[in-house]
Amino acid sequence: MARVQRPSSPAASYFAPPRPRVFAHRGLAIEAPENTMLAFAKAVAVGVDYVETDVRASLDGAAVVCHDPDLSRVAGRDIRVDQLTLAELRRIDLGFGQTFCSLAEALDAFPETRFNIDLKSADVVAPAVDAIRKLNALGRVLVTSFGESRRRAAIAELPGVATSASARPFVAALLAGKVGSPLAMSRALRGIDAVQVPQKALGLRVTTPPMIERLHRAGVEVHVWTINDPGVMLSLLDLGVDGIVTDRADLALEIVKNRR
Repeated sequence: MARVQRPSSPAASYFAPPRPRVFAHRGLAIEAPENTMLAFAKAVAVGVDYVETDVRASLDGAAVVCHDPDLSRVAGRDIRVDQLTLAELRRIDLGFGQTFCSLAEALDAFPETRFNIDLKSADVVAPAVDAIRKLNALGRVLVTSFGESRRRAAIAELPGVATSASARPFVAALLAGKVGSPLAMSRALRGIDAVQVPQKALGLRVTTPPMIERLHRAGVEVHVWTINDPGVMLSLLDLGVDGIVTDRADLALEIVKNRR
């Protein structure tokens, strides 16, 4: 079974705000460069409880808020994030007066905000764990990764932290759900609090009423990414999903207000 959250556990604290949840994908990136302090500030300003973000390791071992492995898309520079120190990354112009920030800086700047953190590389696990501990942020982070080894390494150092399924347990759960095996699904999702998924995976539709019901019975929340169309948001909420990951947190919040 998915983990039973004790009322005082970090995971229970993370999931304390009411559902349905709105996750601002890389902040409110329609109004500021993604994964920057300004994007996070704009997301918080419109009223989100949750920000989705990504971290990678710098050359000097800091957990840097960044999605891509290199700077080509966000800064037009043909160099990898892990080839630059945090100080060097802070000198990169991302537009709107923004630059790269560390995970510690983001957690410190927004102490009431919950962060959904995707660990993008194995070398970022230790500095991300260190930042979460130093900021006493265990109860306001969810730690995840597409790589199961990265996810497991992080949660082993952060007892009780909220976590969502990596690719491997999610695929196992999806296949178990499709063949109607609740026991196999529960086993695949043991120790997991949520699945964060696209509408389709492996050519199979994830967001069907039977699949969502089976995932709920297995004890996990269902968060769907990346949804920007208001009509699709409404349809997913009608199906009973627990959260929407979106670039349009402003629109999603208005829709969700009418559902609570």
